[in-house]
Amino acid sequence: MNSEKTIDALKEQQLIHQSVYAKKLRPLLPPEALEPDSSKIGILLINVAILILGWGIAARLDSWPIYLLWLYLPLAVIMGNSVLVLLFSSHDLMHGSVVKKKPLLTYWISFIGLSMWFMPPTQWKTLHNLVHHNNTNALADPDRNYLYQQPNTWGKWIQNIFAPSLEMHPSWLPVGMTGSWVVHNLRNLTSVLLFNNKSVDYVPAAFTVSPKDRRTIAFECLGILGIHFSILFYLGFQPLKVAIAYLLPLAIGHAGGMFYIFTNHLMCRMTEVNDPLINSVSLRVPKIFDLLHFNFSYHTEHHVFPSMNSDYYPLVQELLQIHYPGRMNLVDASEAWRLLMDTPRHYQDEVTLADSLGNNSVNCPLDNSAIATN
Repeated sequence: MNSEKTIDALKEQQLIHQSVYAKKLRPLLPPEALEPDSSKIGILLINVAILILGWGIAARLDSWPIYLLWLYLPLAVIMGNSVLVLLFSSHDLMHGSVVKKKPLLTYWISFIGLSMWFMPPTQWKTLHNLVHHNNTNALADPDRNYLYQQPNTWGKWIQNIFAPSLEMHPSWLPVGMTGSWVVHNLRNLTSVLLFNNKSVDYVPAAFTVSPKDRRTIAFECLGILGIHFSILFYLGFQPLKVAIAYLLPLAIGHAGGMFYIFTNHLMCRMTEVNDPLINSVSLRVPKIFDLLHFNFSYHTEHHVFPSMNSDYYPLVQELLQIHYPGRMNLVDASEAWRLLMDTPRHYQDEVTLADSLGNNSVNCPLDNSAIATN
């Protein structure tokens, strides 16, 4: 009975639209917080240079004594972080927080940055900027959990295996963390390129693009594949070089990205009103990661002000805690991961998570901390 009352309370919880938070907090921010920060272009290009340097060194690995090859591994880790930085810097660039009113510059630099993620920038603009940000954790959000009621398609089956959850077998964790981005991208790409119809059922929520954008996405895919083929060609398609200088950095970068992405929203309730303090999560991480990753852990703050200079997200968090005390989901990264691993990954309803068989169901774990209203 108490459980039913809790669920009813959560469903009736007052939701506040993102625009209301933004309107209230914007006058409290310094003007420069909403000005573009072009220095992030330089950081993106530095990380491109790190990758090129790493591949240049790897091309000569066959002249190294075999007992010294392990010395390349620290560089592979640095390259993996560069892959991750390319995602976050391109993310900020395409939101307009790096440069404004320079669409060609934004396009070509984001194309370079997103190429390591096999993500056409035209698709990213629709999928992330328009659809995800306007429908966060709603039925129309392609980045949400699958519904328990959705058909058991190949996309849902792979998600059951790859996504951290109560059902995930530990042996699948390395594969899931390194491969989930590719699966996520493949689902959405094929949905748009092959069908471009909202009835596609193997994605959590299908979206459509214009015929022009559809053609552009197809050509961007060819360009991205050309970049990756060129890297492999430069490495001579040699298995050792490909493994430690190409696959390993990509795996590290993609796994790091998925850690953030999995914890951004998947433990939160669904909300048809776009309330980022309820449907998003901000993490407490060591400061070095915030410095390296453009404060991406401040994800709730980003959803309140998507085009803000990310340097000012800590200030937004302070203001949210002052004006909406106890409302936002702010948790340690380790606790967020524990909650992911201890809960199922399908929405049974707006506030309930269930496993793939419907044998276990729990309230969305962060809702109890977010019931307080302003």
